Amino acid sequence: MSYLILFSSAFLSATLLPLQSEAVLVALLLQEKYWVSLLLLSASVGNILGSCVNWYLGIKIEQYKDRKWFPVSQKNMLKAEKIYQKYGYWSLLLSWLPVIGDPITLIAGLLKENFARFLLIVSLAKVGRYLFVYWVVLGVI
Repeated sequence: MSYLILFSSAFLSATLLPLQSEAVLVALLLQEKYWVSLLLLSASVGNILGSCVNWYLGIKIEQYKDRKWFPVSQKNMLKAEKIYQKYGYWSLLLSWLPVIGDPITLIAGLLKENFARFLLIVSLAKVGRYLFVYWVVLGVI
């Protein structure tokens, strides 16, 4: 059950919802009764899948960009597009960061980033984040 809670927390925190999965991971790691590899796998897979949802939403939301209720102005869309084009898909390495990471994955979908490349880079960033958290808990860093 704890693995599922961690997976869900990581999944939801990767969407545009303001949640933190690191605290759940740390709490479970400190209990020392769970398999570390399964905790890291649960958190990573959940977070990666949440980012994939953002990418998909980015692909689908573009058809509504001319509507009055669309949450992002054409000016801001063009600005985001220029930033993403400037730094390209490598900006996805920042997808692990709080606040800016989730919108980056949405913009990647909006700008039709290749899904295989998206998945690879986001996976590296997300797994790296949870490994870092684990190393901090261990006192390695």
